Amino acid sequence: MRKAAIAVTMMALLAACSGGRGLRDLGNPQGGPDEFSVQPSRPLELPADMSLLPEPTPGGTNRTDVDPKADAISALGGRVSDSSGVPASDAALVGTASRYGVTADIRDVLASDDERFRNSAGRFSSGADRYFRAYASQALDAYAEFERLRALGARVPSAPPSN
Repeated sequence: MRKAAIAVTMMALLAACSGGRGLRDLGNPQGGPDEFSVQPSRPLELPADMSLLPEPTPGGTNRTDVDPKADAISALGGRVSDSSGVPASDAALVGTASRYGVTADIRDVLASDDERFRNSAGRFSSGADRYFRAYASQALDAYAEFERLRALGARVPSAPPSN
């Protein structure tokens, strides 16, 4: 019985020292194949008239190749032919949103700003993941906001009981 208790304690200590990022680590640490990068192809189809088949072009696309961007556009009700630019119906919105200029590398800028903020907010911590601790002051207390809106008379959906 004593050996079992020591073994369980040792496993718990080893698990606590893993230092993993858990579900926020989106990389593939094992180095094996990534099952999410495999895309199924469309089924083969035989047209009624063989003259409808396009001429094969070396390096060109195949009729069964998957095009995720076009699939998403058509699934959301858009037309794939309109995907080259901003539709006329959205021109006013894009013009208003970009009236003060557009930063072309906004994703890189935000990523570096975020990393700088997290590093300064958790300066004295040991290499652990500091994401939640760094942004704790900006977190929204859902129940407090729920009660505040309810007190103002706003219609709010029911919330689950707090623990």
